[in-house]
Amino acid sequence: MSKSPKKNPGTSGRSKKAAPKTRATGAESRPATPGASSSLLWRVTKWSLVLGIWGGIALAGLLAWFAWNLPAVDGLGPTVDKARRPGVTIVAADGSLVGGYGDLYGARLTVNELPPQLVQAVVAIEDRRFFEHPGVDVRGVLRAAIANLRAGGVVQGGSTLTQQLAKNLFLTPERSFDRKISELILALKLERQFEKDELLTIYLNRVYLGAGTYGVEAAAQRYFGASARNIDTYQAAVLAGLLRAPSRLNPDSSEAAAHRRALTVLQAMAAAGYLRPGEAEKIARTRRPGRGDAALPRPRVTGEARRYFADWVLERASGYAGTTGADLAVETTLDPKLQARAEAAIARADTKGSQVALVAMRTDGAVLAMIGGRRYGESQFNRVTSALRQPGSAFKPIVYLPALESGMTPDSPVLDAPITVDGWTPKNFSGQFRGKVTLREAVARSLNTVAVRVAEDIGRGRVIQSARRLGITSPLTPHPSIALGAGEVTPLELTAAYAVFANGGFAVAPYGISEVRQGGEVVFRRSTRAPRRVIEARAAAQTTEMLRAVIEWGTGRKAKIDRPAAGKSGTSQDFRDAWFVGYAGDLVVTVWVGNDDNTPTQRVTGSSIPATIWKDFMSTPLAASVASPARPEPVVPEAERPVRERLDPTFIERQTD
Repeated sequence: MSKSPKKNPGTSGRSKKAAPKTRATGAESRPATPGASSSLLWRVTKWSLVLGIWGGIALAGLLAWFAWNLPAVDGLGPTVDKARRPGVTIVAADGSLVGGYGDLYGARLTVNELPPQLVQAVVAIEDRRFFEHPGVDVRGVLRAAIANLRAGGVVQGGSTLTQQLAKNLFLTPERSFDRKISELILALKLERQFEKDELLTIYLNRVYLGAGTYGVEAAAQRYFGASARNIDTYQAAVLAGLLRAPSRLNPDSSEAAAHRRALTVLQAMAAAGYLRPGEAEKIARTRRPGRGDAALPRPRVTGEARRYFADWVLERASGYAGTTGADLAVETTLDPKLQARAEAAIARADTKGSQVALVAMRTDGAVLAMIGGRRYGESQFNRVTSALRQPGSAFKPIVYLPALESGMTPDSPVLDAPITVDGWTPKNFSGQFRGKVTLREAVARSLNTVAVRVAEDIGRGRVIQSARRLGITSPLTPHPSIALGAGEVTPLELTAAYAVFANGGFAVAPYGISEVRQGGEVVFRRSTRAPRRVIEARAAAQTTEMLRAVIEWGTGRKAKIDRPAAGKSGTSQDFRDAWFVGYAGDLVVTVWVGNDDNTPTQRVTGSSIPATIWKDFMSTPLAASVASPARPEPVVPEAERPVRERLDPTFIERQTD
């Protein structure tokens, strides 16, 4: 009888599987029990929660610490709150931009007032998910970080428009961890306080867009001469492109750089779906600088010499600024084509190391071109308006004026012979004397002895009075040498004096401003009052007749042009100053060459380099076409006025504005 096998305890009669063998080496592991696995998961979860809670508390504390001293965004509006001096935009007579000074803030425009393509351009290039994120775009930050890592440098930024607004309004531009945290907190606060359209309105009205402009309206006016309401897609791309580097990419700094950046913006607009396929390329093809199509519609007065004129105008325009703080728009008399012609004429001339100045004036006093020195970058001193220099023989027409008014004519005989006055004996430039000559020949050949003799006969006091009537206000001393231009005048003064001869005897006050607007309102507009006669028409005509002889066959032959012209050269003692002043039609032009320290030039005379520059400038058809506005006669006809009133300097002074 066989025995049944013996059962192990606890097996309950079931067969027991063989236990896995375990080697001392541990090559075979013991299986983890369910209890051990759950314990590990619990520990990881518990500590993760603990770290998360404490991390959240720490982060909240950190954010609270940063937020404690941050400014409040309540009540923030889209307008500029800070007090400031008004900015000034200066334009030429044809609307071309001459320059801008100070900070320019345009009128506030809401997003609804702006063309949609401007908003689209800004969003496409700066923050494509602007309408989706809550102020901070985590996806955008990660995308920018990856792009920068791949490029090995910063090629993208992760800041949203809201972050940029927070930085521009409340923070400094420093790069630091503290500032970035503050920027993030403020961006979130701004998003809670304002709607997206409100944030865009604030941003677009305050952002800096180069050349001193703040806001899209100021920038559009500056770069395009139009309101931001009316700009096209390309212009919108130009403005949006400035956000990256406004000082470097603005059209005033580099039109080519602004154009290249605008093309990038157009491509971004196409990628964002704001432009149809091929539309960006089509727009780009129609706006290529230097290829016949202007990248920007607003013309600009180029050349650094324009800044002499702009500085002169700015000094006068500032007096029209009110207390509103609104920007000034100044319309001037500058003719960009004549200005360019003046710069070219001076650039072609060899002044033998000396300085040079040129001013072109219409016979009503409007300044059309101004070159205050050879290089503005080296010297901002405006020699046209501020340099007091001896005019030499260019002053002689003023000397002869009272003689003509007293009855002399160009054919009157005068004596060219030695003369001594108060121990002073003047000599002619040639060193010779011609004896009896006509007044016309004395002027044409610039005979010094005749000028001194006439001045002594008529009286030095009357010579000074003559200068005052012609608009010269600089101090003049009644020394015998005043007849030879020993007094000092500015080129602007002397040009205005010759303009009186050119216009038939009417007073001339040089001006460069036609109109000034502040905040859209006209605060100054030059009036068109009837001109005031200061010398007799006959005397003005006789002076012109003699000055024409100077150019036809006298000392000014190098200035002869293809149409009737009148003028006079002048050279001061020891060749310190060389002048040529002349006029043709309604244009009066003065050229001066000399040294700022009043040292002698390299024997430059008025009939040489200045006359050559004058001819070069006046030979252009542009100069020939200049016309002045009609000059109505005075209310009281000149013939009805007593001679005493017409010539009495005190009467003239009483009639001065």
